Amino acid sequence: MSSEMMKQGVLVRGFGGFYVAVDDEGTEHILRCKKKFRRMHISPLVGDEIVFIPGEGEEHGWLEDILPRKTECLRPPVANVSLLLVVICPSPEPDLLLVDRLLVRARLQGMKTAIVVNKCDLDPTLAERIRVQYAGAECPVLAASAKQAQGLDALREIMLGESCCCLTGQSGVGKSTLLNALLGLELETGDISEKIQRGKNTTRHAQMLISKQPEGDIRVLDTAGFSLLELDAKMEPEKLRKCYPEFAEHEGACRFTPCMHDREPGCSVTAAAAAGEIDPGRVERYRQLLADVRETWKQRYN
Repeated sequence: MSSEMMKQGVLVRGFGGFYVAVDDEGTEHILRCKKKFRRMHISPLVGDEIVFIPGEGEEHGWLEDILPRKTECLRPPVANVSLLLVVICPSPEPDLLLVDRLLVRARLQGMKTAIVVNKCDLDPTLAERIRVQYAGAECPVLAASAKQAQGLDALREIMLGESCCCLTGQSGVGKSTLLNALLGLELETGDISEKIQRGKNTTRHAQMLISKQPEGDIRVLDTAGFSLLELDAKMEPEKLRKCYPEFAEHEGACRFTPCMHDREPGCSVTAAAAAGEIDPGRVERYRQLLADVRETWKQRYN
């Protein structure tokens, strides 16, 4: 196949065995995936940078190659995210253990992170409480209200210039509503179930949205919400504490070396939490995750 026929682009969505790619000119192409990827046990992901052969007329084209991924998420299944935006809101009640799991996965892959407190008009104090909890975590906290159009300029500013942003979090926190307000879209949105106080999942498949702004393009993934996330089964327990920037200054200050900061005598992190220098809830959730990682590590060969 002549190299002149090849084009580069990014996968923006998939449906029924077909994939949609956008090239550098902004043109969409419908592609089929070659069988070689199945033999290699590789599945194309939304966000993948690819090489493809465009179709002619009504014929579909062919996905020829997937370029090396910078990052990869399994849930939601997307690739090449550079900025992970974890969205929470007053209702449903924030699952901060899920937030911490997401931040750990992002940090392990080198993604930037931010927490977006949506629906801040329902509880103006929540964003500040979250800022206090995550002080030192190298994760900015932004207050926003899609319905009241609050905080959208600040959110748009941190998304500009990123190769790919991803909004994620529990169902019902308003990810699609935020994207509608940010980018002038009309994505389907849902309500909160009164019975179980969970969101109705309106986004069923990941898709990349490309919005041309006066300051540049914003590329963002709209993904299905979820309430559970497991950490990598191959993760060594010793790596977890390195995903908490607020622990860094305490490394080497504990009585034991290395210290896992899990209630060992003379632990500097425990002392810092007791003194209010590190949020105690953040430390307690770290210990919950550490117990999960240790158990998963023990079972890795079973």
